[in-house]
Amino acid sequence: MARPIDGTSAWGVERTELQRAHASVPGRLIVQTLFDIPVGLHSGRHSHRGEEGDPFLISPDTVHNARNIGTVETRMLSTYFIDDTKPLVTTY
Repeated sequence: MARPIDGTSAWGVERTELQRAHASVPGRLIVQTLFDIPVGLHSGRHSHRGEEGDPFLISPDTVHNARNIGTVETRMLSTYFIDDTKPLVTTY
């Protein structure tokens, strides 16, 4: 069953919310986060209630898992366009 999570996951990765603002589209928010994934760790399967933007596009409610297979910490800057009544992240 899916469950919402807060800003820091239990897997050792950290999501820091940088900004949150109402979009020009009623009922939608724009949220920008910095996501740090230590070497060998992953975010865990999760989805978002809206689009996650550039440099890639993940459609709403698509379950995905960000994994660091490199030799240095990965940092991702993510921008989300989400429903303002839903949590940013839902884990599975």
